[in-house]
Amino acid sequence: MNDIFIGRLIENELRRQQRSVVWLSQQLECNRTNVYKIFERRSIDAELLLKISRALDHNFFEHYTTRL
Repeated sequence: MNDIFIGRLIENELRRQQRSVVWLSQQLECNRTNVYKIFERRSIDAELLLKISRALDHNFFEHYTTRL
């Protein structure tokens, strides 16, 4: 049912914006290892997705809501 690979979408947006993993880790107040783990996720906690959406100024929730 859910074929959204949210981690890959986040990674692609980060690269599109030409931002680094270190930058995102600072925005999320975590270490860069955790950011790499986020890239591997197929699902994600809503609160974390909100933080990432704000940091990258990109509505990642849209990928889900368009399927409703």
